[in-house]
Amino acid sequence: MLDIASTASLRVYLSEWENGRRSLSERYASILRALLGVTHAELSGRRGQLDAPSTAGGYDELLGCIDSARNVSLTMVKTFMDQTELLRTMDRQMGAVSLVDQMTGHLATLEEALTFAVLPDTRRPVALALAGAATLAAWQALDVGAVERAWRHYELGKRAAQEAEEPMYLAHAMAEQAYVLDEAGRPEMALELMRGAQRVGGGQMSPRLRAWLFAGEAELCARAGKPKECRQALELADAHLPDGEEARDPDMLSIFLNTGHLARWRGHALALLGDDDAVSSLYDALGTQDPTFVRASAGLRLDLATAHLAREEYAQAQEHLRAARLVANRTGSVRYRRRIEQLTARL
Repeated sequence: MLDIASTASLRVYLSEWENGRRSLSERYASILRALLGVTHAELSGRRGQLDAPSTAGGYDELLGCIDSARNVSLTMVKTFMDQTELLRTMDRQMGAVSLVDQMTGHLATLEEALTFAVLPDTRRPVALALAGAATLAAWQALDVGAVERAWRHYELGKRAAQEAEEPMYLAHAMAEQAYVLDEAGRPEMALELMRGAQRVGGGQMSPRLRAWLFAGEAELCARAGKPKECRQALELADAHLPDGEEARDPDMLSIFLNTGHLARWRGHALALLGDDDAVSSLYDALGTQDPTFVRASAGLRLDLATAHLAREEYAQAQEHLRAARLVANRTGSVRYRRRIEQLTARL
């Protein structure tokens, strides 16, 4: 139980913090960072600081940075990727709000290493690690409602993927960035970007990533009011998905997709279309859901609520909304809270 000031006192504190009449303590800063999903620098208003004056023309410092980057070995790159994997696991199970500062520091370290790496053999592995980390950071930013930060991280991820000469990573970053456009109210543009990602990946994509992109296309077709194209994309996703229960793509570690995940995605797209088949697909997905995908369970519950609302089954919709709200509050997902509010208004 947090020991904080009363509601009336907090209103006064907020006014004084905004006007600079009261300093923000670390205790309240940590609470506000979690609530708002912002970094320490963003909260304190420090957007950047002037560089310290350089000595001897700055060459000594520059060469020191270059020499340090030169020593980045494959072992160090693996450490970077292991850190990204840890943050990905924590995000999946706990939500993104508590990871903002850790993710920001991780990206800064990778960007610094890439900035001063000179030779291609050193740059490409670091760029690949940065591409994976940047897209994860972008998805987390989107989840906590930091839309502009999400967009910038996707742009960083795309540049890093191009530097690494990895079409799969570029296609993945483009495809996830399409969701920013969709949630901003541009579903047609989002669909174009998703299809552009498929073209960029071309024949160099793994079957699982290709299936993932078709599933994403189906969802965006549903949002754009294109039911026929939605169903065609779902068929293509199913056709390209590898057999078996394995979900992780060994060539693209951020991709998880098997028959259970695809059933949920199919149900989500069909629920957006108001199709009766959505309910059976979603309950199939609920029965096979991976319990480690804690935050995603809120999305599944919201899809079930949407499907029941389309059938005017209000009691069932309300039940799933309650379950979704519990998970969204636990993980701090602004994105899912917004969907909960929209669906609640329809009850």
